[in-house]
Amino acid sequence: MQGDHYKERKRKEALFYYNSLQRRGGRFQRMSKGTQDIITDRIPKAVHSTITTAVRQMIELSLTSSKYILPIKVEESWSFEEREKEVRKVINRYKTTARIEGAGTGAGGVILGMADFPLLLSIKMKCLFEIGRIYGFDVTAFSERVFLLQIFSATFSSGETRIHLWEEIRNWNQVTGAIDDVNWRVLQQEYRDHIDLVKMIQLLPGVGAFVGAIINGKFLEQLGTAAMNAYRIRMLT
Repeated sequence: MQGDHYKERKRKEALFYYNSLQRRGGRFQRMSKGTQDIITDRIPKAVHSTITTAVRQMIELSLTSSKYILPIKVEESWSFEEREKEVRKVINRYKTTARIEGAGTGAGGVILGMADFPLLLSIKMKCLFEIGRIYGFDVTAFSERVFLLQIFSATFSSGETRIHLWEEIRNWNQVTGAIDDVNWRVLQQEYRDHIDLVKMIQLLPGVGAFVGAIINGKFLEQLGTAAMNAYRIRMLT
């Protein structure tokens, strides 16, 4: 059947994606990490504080509130392929929103640029929650919220942390009962390291709007791709 062929194709794509993320960092990545640490040390403490607070609040809201759960239409009769078509629509919609938000805050210099961090986090989480619902999962359940945070953390991590998180995603149906928390300190450190350089450029006068629009769109694309493959791995393998 056509639906089975689609599922098999996406299952293979997801496993290829998963395997591509399992490679450990080489010399170039280790050098990049060293450069990243230098950049991190030079970023104003106010920016670090903003990101840390925003990530902590995002995790708390993700686990305890309905802030990210928006009213959307989801049909139980949708096939897997139809669900993925809807997911792509959601990703594209949030990419547009993120670009507009990034351009607006990027044009405002440092103050508005710092405001971009919590705003972009909110956009990302709303996108994730919609994706989870479209795939047919009850995102009001605590375990499903943890799974969404796992996707977020895995998307914006690197090295051994990324490998470990994706391994948990691949075996989620077996381990989810034992997972009751997310280490927000590790998450915020990995997230901050992932976005530091490009987001700092967004704070520069004259180029902030352009950089903000481009980068925010790429972040949403990256997150959406990770989410689709995480759910494919969970549902099809």
